[in-house]
Amino acid sequence: MNIEFELTKAVIEAIEALYGQKVNEQMVQLQKTKSGFEGNLTLVVFPFLKISRKKPEDTAQEIGAWIKEHCSIIADYNVVKGFLNLVIAPSAWIALLNDIHTQEHFGEKEANEQSPLVMIEYSSPNTNKPLHLGHVRNNLLGWSLAQIMAANGNKVVKTNIVNDRGIHICKSMLAWLKWGDGVTPETAGKKGDHLIGDFYVAFDKHYREEVKALQAQYLAEGLDEEAAEKKAKDEAPLIKEAHEMLVKWEQNDPEVRALWKKMNDWVYAGFDETYKALGVGFDKIYYESETYLRGKAKVEEGLAKGLFERHEDNSVWADLTNEGLDQKLLLRSDGTSVYMTQDIGTAEMRFNDYSIDKMIYVVGNEQNYHFQVLSILLDRLGFKWGKELVHFSYGMVELPNGKMKSREGTVVDADDLIALMIADARRTADEAGKNADLTEEEKQEIARIVGMGALKYFILKVDARKNMLFNPEESIDFNGNTGPFIQYTHARIKSIMRKAADQGIVIPDKLDENTAVVNAKEIDLIQKMNAYGAAVEQAGKDYSPSGIANYCYELTKEFNQWYHDFSVLNAEDEQVKITRLVMAKNVAKIIKQGMALLGIEVPERM
Repeated sequence: MNIEFELTKAVIEAIEALYGQKVNEQMVQLQKTKSGFEGNLTLVVFPFLKISRKKPEDTAQEIGAWIKEHCSIIADYNVVKGFLNLVIAPSAWIALLNDIHTQEHFGEKEANEQSPLVMIEYSSPNTNKPLHLGHVRNNLLGWSLAQIMAANGNKVVKTNIVNDRGIHICKSMLAWLKWGDGVTPETAGKKGDHLIGDFYVAFDKHYREEVKALQAQYLAEGLDEEAAEKKAKDEAPLIKEAHEMLVKWEQNDPEVRALWKKMNDWVYAGFDETYKALGVGFDKIYYESETYLRGKAKVEEGLAKGLFERHEDNSVWADLTNEGLDQKLLLRSDGTSVYMTQDIGTAEMRFNDYSIDKMIYVVGNEQNYHFQVLSILLDRLGFKWGKELVHFSYGMVELPNGKMKSREGTVVDADDLIALMIADARRTADEAGKNADLTEEEKQEIARIVGMGALKYFILKVDARKNMLFNPEESIDFNGNTGPFIQYTHARIKSIMRKAADQGIVIPDKLDENTAVVNAKEIDLIQKMNAYGAAVEQAGKDYSPSGIANYCYELTKEFNQWYHDFSVLNAEDEQVKITRLVMAKNVAKIIKQGMALLGIEVPERM
């Protein structure tokens, strides 16, 4: 039973019957009746006044009378100025509740062979350091967006581009050769990404020492401060060695390549642990080392077609002045590529691998200009989705005190943050005595689910475009707009269901529309459940995980207000009890579905 659909159809029929004119469904504006007025849904009458040529009140009265007579789901109506308030018959609400109850994935669509294919890129780490808080927001947004697009009936491919080559990688490799003494993740007792990150920091420490000494030397030789600093940074032996290693890498030197592969493999193993803890993953991973040459070839192809131009120093540029932008470098004078070139190469590989209808890049807002240019270039090069690529641009995330324990002193380590969240969830539950009757294994698993749910929900409930402060203490709160509050409500409903089963109560597959009854607050709750499909659809249009998060919170609030006022298991009669159990069960179902779109698990007990 789709009440809005039935009413829209009835209004269209009423307009034709009363005024002899057909209207389209876009003219039919239905909204929830405002609090304090009698009715469930309100029809805005003003769009029909040119057709009726009557006053708003008279038009509303005529439409209301016609609908009440011809549409069985309307029990009554009333007119307030230009608004027609419609009272839905109780049997219609039960029919709607039955629809929700009988659909396993209510409000979500399944993909089919004709569904568009959406590719979503997220994560994009460098293999010289572990993932940090910024990566956490990126991965959570990307994963959630993928679930939301799938729930809207799209085929989805989740992809990652790993930045596994370049001078930053060589810095870690060189530092390991100089000061690593053959250490491995196993001998150090560290995750591989953390170990490599330590050597990246070590390189930077020694490099700064070299620069400082050279700068003092050049100052003594008479250079000014700016010139001395620049020359010191260029002439420092460490950075020269790193560049020499990069050249050897590009020349496929076997020793350098073997070291590069070994250290990158350590990093990948570490990344995989973090991804698993975050509950994210990918269908296809691309590597910059495999795509950068493709990009160079594609730029040369565009140059031959007159799409780009070569300057006197042999560099290749794209002239974007006709697009209101400037000129963009694509190949340096020595023939080496830039990030834009690599992104073009990655795009070509993806386009060859998949029939992409929409490409979404989940990348921070500091790259807004980059993706504006990339869109234009891909379109010029003939990628059908180039002009329509979506840059899912998000803001920075920080902690209130700026940083937590961090191995580099400047960023928040993702693994540290995950461990903190789980520990905080466990401590909070222990102090509240919520898990006294559980085994140690159950306590720790619930702590993991709640801790990660708190982290994910706190980050995803915020509009992705905004910068945000992540407060671990606030996120664990069991009250208010938090993940644990929603998770606890789900667990509470599951407890009700277990008690009902213990009492031998069997929940029917379908309620009897003629005998089941609901009160006004229950109608509000059914309406809120029914809004899930619209929330999923809107989140897909807006690319908005926060829309799903806020829907889950609103549904949870609505349920808790209802549960506070009305008993379920101690209801006044058996039919009311069964109806309320069906309602509670489906609230839990929709909470679980909605939270799953955010990548959040909901426990059976807390």
